[in-house]
Amino acid sequence: MGMVQKRKKMHYGDTHLQRRWRVRNRRRDLDQIDDDMRNRSGELINQSVDLDKPGFAQFYCVHCAKYFIDDRSMQAHFRTKVHKRRLKALETEPYSIEESERAAGRGSFKQPKKRVIETQPSKEEAKAGKRIKIEEKTEDSSAMEEDAPTTSAKKTRKRAKKTET
Repeated sequence: MGMVQKRKKMHYGDTHLQRRWRVRNRRRDLDQIDDDMRNRSGELINQSVDLDKPGFAQFYCVHCAKYFIDDRSMQAHFRTKVHKRRLKALETEPYSIEESERAAGRGSFKQPKKRVIETQPSKEEAKAGKRIKIEEKTEDSSAMEEDAPTTSAKKTRKRAKKTET
């Protein structure tokens, strides 16, 4: 009936540890990554050898700002949910000073621009000259993309009904 009493952990006096934990997991913000993609993507993909970084800094994901130990793990990362979420977050234009001034009442509101972002090229493709493309999405193409799945879904439902009877 009696169980061993566990000591309750009091988080008193560990503020020096909390500071380290807060900074250790800090990642680059989206606006910093957007600046890297626009200006330094080629040099980040083809970095010089650095023995202190994972994979000797040869396998770097520009969108997530992460280093990987080999090409296979980086290609596996491109298929993960974390990477796809980051690509989705980078589709909207980053928050700027002009936008903050418009929010404060010094201008009229503008909707942030949507962009089309593809996964970065592999090492071989980057050496051949392929670069990261950032294209702005037009409203016509986004409207077409939204309409296309609904029409195809209706056609498949009609076909399914015909085959059942």
